[in-house]
Amino acid sequence: MAGDLQDLKRIAERYYSRKDIQKFLREESKNREAVPMFLPFLKDKKPITKKEIKELIFFGKRPDIIEYENDVKSLSEKGMISLHCSEEHWKNPLDLRTELSREELNQLRTGWDLILDIDCNILEYSKVVAEVLCEALKFHNIKNFGIKFSGHSGFHIGISFKAFPPKINNIKLKDFFPEGPRLIASYLKEMIKKPLAKKLLLTNSLDEISKKINKNKEDLIVNGEFDPYKVLEIDTVLIAPRHLFRMAYSLHEATGLSSIVIYPNQIKDFHMGWAFPYRVRPRKFLPEPKKDEAKELFIQALDWKAKKDKIIKEQKKLRKRFEEVKIDKINEDFFPPCIKKILQGMKSDGRKRALFVLLSFMKSLGLPHDTVEKVILEWNKKNYKKLREGYIKSQISWFANRKSFLPPNCKEYYQGLAVCNPDDLCERIKNPLNYTLFKYRITKTSKKRKTKKKIQK
Repeated sequence: MAGDLQDLKRIAERYYSRKDIQKFLREESKNREAVPMFLPFLKDKKPITKKEIKELIFFGKRPDIIEYENDVKSLSEKGMISLHCSEEHWKNPLDLRTELSREELNQLRTGWDLILDIDCNILEYSKVVAEVLCEALKFHNIKNFGIKFSGHSGFHIGISFKAFPPKINNIKLKDFFPEGPRLIASYLKEMIKKPLAKKLLLTNSLDEISKKINKNKEDLIVNGEFDPYKVLEIDTVLIAPRHLFRMAYSLHEATGLSSIVIYPNQIKDFHMGWAFPYRVRPRKFLPEPKKDEAKELFIQALDWKAKKDKIIKEQKKLRKRFEEVKIDKINEDFFPPCIKKILQGMKSDGRKRALFVLLSFMKSLGLPHDTVEKVILEWNKKNYKKLREGYIKSQISWFANRKSFLPPNCKEYYQGLAVCNPDDLCERIKNPLNYTLFKYRITKTSKKRKTKKKIQK
């Protein structure tokens, strides 16, 4: 809809003069910061691109509120094109200051809503993410959540703060910001990653996806698997104190479309024509939840973080133990059965995942770059179908320029590659690197004993 700037302003002024829109925005902004975004008044009436609009728009002063319904109309007459509000609820938003400490912000804050921002330039893919996220919320027995079109090519999914209990595990939730929503968003991202990747690949092939987003196909592969977050993002970083999001039924400053609320079952059929300003009829974004409706989601997110922190701690311990041992010579006798099996060549799908395992394993062992390259290139010749040499060398180079990290833990990952053939020692370890470390220590101890016995004789 980007075109004549003055036309865009006229659309906004006419839209925000509607009494139903004014009433809705006033009600929805209660106890929140509500900050307008303005377009400047320009005499030149030439057409303007979306990029140029982004460079021209600017936020109004902060903090600010919508006190009266008529404030909406007054702001549009001054050039307001969109209206943004805080995720956080405040006793008095006008008391906010940039220099306030965390403790002072906690005293002012009465709660926060969870807003998941799906950021993707392709509406088709945003729909897929929105559907998968909605299913994840339903899985956690959450039925009362809101979904709205961003006004451009994404969606916002929200849960009212009233769905969370005041306290969990001695955590006062109103003060657990931005950690709370970041934690839940990160947990949901991890939870839906595999089904999301699968569903995106059902929508388009990897080649089609790479063309649509203008990226190399290889850049979409991480650890040997398609990573959907190379295509799109669910905002976690921008969840921050006093973070603003576009209000429901605000116009989008680049498209002139309204950020309309839809039902989850409408996601698949949604098209931008629904969001033309003259078509919309406002309705509440965040439905009233049941008591403690989102408690299970929060507890699951806390448990997920605890397990993740434990794994990271164990990996650090293992790496430290490994670094403390000076290994003079590494040979395949020290390798676990899964690594030996991979080195025999992959007989079916899973070459890229196997490559990730080999590179992370050898990087952790501290093997020289030329040795790694030689082993990998020889391994590739044994595969049922060779990987492109350019792809292999780019992966070797990527690993060479980064700190070492452990290969995936045992069982599931290797079972998926059909290379998990555990021996007696495998039952005592959790990671292939641990196997090598353990076996090396046993061998070294055995040699010391033999040497000691010879000396005694």
